[in-house]
Amino acid sequence: MTNITPTETTPKLLVVATGNPGKFQEMQEYLADLNLQLQLKPKDLEVEETEETFLANARLKASVVAKATGKWAIADDSGLAVDALDGRPGIYSARYAPTVAEQIERVLTELGDNSNRQAQFVCALVIARPDGTIALETEGICRGEILYSLRGNDGFGYDPIFYVPSQEKTFAEMSAEMKRSLSHRGQAFQVLLPKMKAIFA
Repeated sequence: MTNITPTETTPKLLVVATGNPGKFQEMQEYLADLNLQLQLKPKDLEVEETEETFLANARLKASVVAKATGKWAIADDSGLAVDALDGRPGIYSARYAPTVAEQIERVLTELGDNSNRQAQFVCALVIARPDGTIALETEGICRGEILYSLRGNDGFGYDPIFYVPSQEKTFAEMSAEMKRSLSHRGQAFQVLLPKMKAIFA
């Protein structure tokens, strides 16, 4: 009998430190070219986001999930920062209201008729080793504007009100491929992926 041993092409497991199906799906798309098996963090493992920046929260989530599972982990902390709202909702983007519809409504209400609609999406990505130490980190930013009303049916979160002038589309109107190349998460992964290949290839 021939013994079958693991080869270098055996997929490696990477735990995605999120409970958000939209983020998990995007992670799968960005990491499709790497020989990785992705897994959602355990449902009962909640990490309280106690830090003051996207990057610090991403570090916290990656480290806690890695240590809890004993596996490599990747964490994303991202959100919408509106210039006229002094950067709000910022790190509180996912907690700005009970539902996504209410979150969008709150941003639009707080902006009102303000002519300054400038905003940016920010994404911090961090990869932690199984012992919780940080192996890689980066941050991506996509500038845009906040519309007065929703446009588009795709994407998730604040995508229907975030308009990218160069494309004349909101994130919710873009194809998945276009959004991957332009978005804050796309910008962050463009920096991170070459470094990940050195670790997970």
